[in-house]
Amino acid sequence: MIAPTIPELVARAADHPFLGEHLAMGTGAHAKEAVARRRGVELLSAYEPIYDISVHSGAQSLTADLAMASRFGDELGYQAVTLREQNGLLAPCDAFSDTLDDPDLVAVDRMVRALHAINFLGGQQHGLLFLRVHERLLKSVKYDHGRHFSNVLVSFGLNPGRIVIELPAAAVAHRTFLGYLTKSYQRYGFKVAGNLPNAGQILSVSDTPRPDFVKMDAASALRDSMVKPLVSYAARLRIPLIFNRVTDAAQFEQLQQYDVRFVQGPVFAAQDKVV
Repeated sequence: MIAPTIPELVARAADHPFLGEHLAMGTGAHAKEAVARRRGVELLSAYEPIYDISVHSGAQSLTADLAMASRFGDELGYQAVTLREQNGLLAPCDAFSDTLDDPDLVAVDRMVRALHAINFLGGQQHGLLFLRVHERLLKSVKYDHGRHFSNVLVSFGLNPGRIVIELPAAAVAHRTFLGYLTKSYQRYGFKVAGNLPNAGQILSVSDTPRPDFVKMDAASALRDSMVKPLVSYAARLRIPLIFNRVTDAAQFEQLQQYDVRFVQGPVFAAQDKVV
């Protein structure tokens, strides 16, 4: 089934008691996308690709031409990034920087996640959409994590199964809490990714229920010579491992030596275009 278009989803959001106050179609250069407006600030969506580099055998060196990085793989999905316009330029921003209390943070988080889902799914983009969840939100919502967002998506005619809820490292560091969150989000139809605070923390995801993905900072794993052990252990667990924040060609080529499959990061920015 084809998802509703962005204008259709924004129209549906207008009937929502909270989202209707903040979501609208953009203007000018952003007339074809949804925007969120809060406290005089306009927020927009961008998406950083997560590549499956195993799909092309005999990959070439990136050093010669960084602009051709995308030829090395197909997209598993995209990481949502929140933007705001500053001095005529779009730049990533922290939508939570001026939130003062937990109810406000919950509201902003729900607004931003709905914004990204509408632009991504309504824009008929392929693959999975990875959405970060703020650490304080996880503590502010006492139970049934994922229920509200799942209900919103279903009411809009969208599939929660296309969404990956990305848990922060602080949540992954606590095995019991990680298990509870993973089970709760998966119960409401989402997939779950966990950011590892360090390589050894992959042991926390060995219990059931398990996240659908784990993420590790590429620079940290390379510095500590932990790429090979991480790849091996993740393969035993059958959990896809994503190395993120890959910043340059040297890191990318080192990762390739260890049969890494999924990567994302600034190294691909020269070729990648905001979708």
